[in-house]
Amino acid sequence: MFKRILIANRGEIALRILRCCREMDIETVVVYSEADEKSLAVMYATEAVCIGPAKAADSYLNQDVILETARRTECDAIHPGYGFLSENAEFARACEENGIVFIGPSSQVISRMGDKQSARRLMMASDVPVVPGSKELVNSPEEAAAIAEEIGYPVLIKASAGGGGKGIRKIYSPEELKSAYETAKAEARASFGNDDMYLEKLIENPHHIEIQILADKEGNTVYLGERDCSIQRNNQKLLEESPSALIKEAQRHEMGQTAVRAAKAAGYFSAGTVEFVVDDEGHYYFIEMNTRIQVEHPVTEELTGIDLVREQIRIAAGMKLGIIQEEVQMRGHTIECRINAQTPGVIEFLHFPNGYGVRIESHLFAGYEVSPFYDSMVAKIIVSGRTRLEAIRRLRRALEELIIDGIETNASFMHLLTFHPDFIKGKYSTAFWENNHEEIEQWRKQGETA
Repeated sequence: MFKRILIANRGEIALRILRCCREMDIETVVVYSEADEKSLAVMYATEAVCIGPAKAADSYLNQDVILETARRTECDAIHPGYGFLSENAEFARACEENGIVFIGPSSQVISRMGDKQSARRLMMASDVPVVPGSKELVNSPEEAAAIAEEIGYPVLIKASAGGGGKGIRKIYSPEELKSAYETAKAEARASFGNDDMYLEKLIENPHHIEIQILADKEGNTVYLGERDCSIQRNNQKLLEESPSALIKEAQRHEMGQTAVRAAKAAGYFSAGTVEFVVDDEGHYYFIEMNTRIQVEHPVTEELTGIDLVREQIRIAAGMKLGIIQEEVQMRGHTIECRINAQTPGVIEFLHFPNGYGVRIESHLFAGYEVSPFYDSMVAKIIVSGRTRLEAIRRLRRALEELIIDGIETNASFMHLLTFHPDFIKGKYSTAFWENNHEEIEQWRKQGETA
């Protein structure tokens, strides 16, 4: 097992990894930017090292400085968390070349699965259903138009690299195609330094279902159920839950086996997720694989009782999985709600909910300054219940207890969302935000004036 791990991240995920390492009796080194000097992660770590100014490109994305810090502090491994360098094949390769374990899959796997078009080809060869679309990269609007004509509109033009909703455009007619192609390509180039594009059929208003997998270096692979991530704003998730109200037990087993097949085809080890879109008829299609721990991993942890970060570290150390498929059990229902800051500022007063079935993941404390430099998520509220309705009621109660003074957040909006009939019924898709946010916002404004 590792003696010392460098955590190349910040915020709540840095704390999550720190706590796990503490329980495993592993020392920790946290790297931080000048903006995060007074963060909890810096306070909790065995050692903390400032690696640059607030701008992520000069600190959390500075590969050379992070690697040098790991060498100087004699770290055995680097845990990248999510975001930043977590799916950067170049960084993973540099770790390998420097004799430092990258806690995640190999650089070859990250490269293979990070290129969405390459991943599509691999999945098609492995009998994993993919969304109909281009078999190779699309190099011009004219090529895109010919494929769109063949598979039929509407279509999606998508960046082969990156994620987070960047470099993606919906196209409903031939007249829109050229402009959408060029805009998506320019956005991909600016966001990822890679403007390779491909095209696929647009599955309208699908359900976004991801399967959590764990795999060790000996090829032992298990799936840990699904998470429904369909409530999104601009391709950014707002709420995740498991089990999905859409997926029945037989299909859960089938999709889980498909995810395992996808992971084995990729030569995957570590924690990861295989992402699918599912239409109203229940047909599911592979869209990508996330080769890292996910923001919403606590949903699966609460549902199965399996510590995903611990397993991820054990796998990276060369240990076998601590569980086999027959031992995986899902109990009850779990929902995660993301709390996002809508303004920067100093936390003047803070009260987190607690009580039975409530888990909080956050880096906030009274006096902490929320920076404008990084992702807006400041907390995750994870609730569990025996049934979905019990979990929904527990989430409402938790959101009612939450107090974050000093900044504006989306907490009141998320609270009202849990009362929407479509959410209560579990009959929602990725179109939920687009179709309902104005109505929910109106409810919120009416509540403020009442």
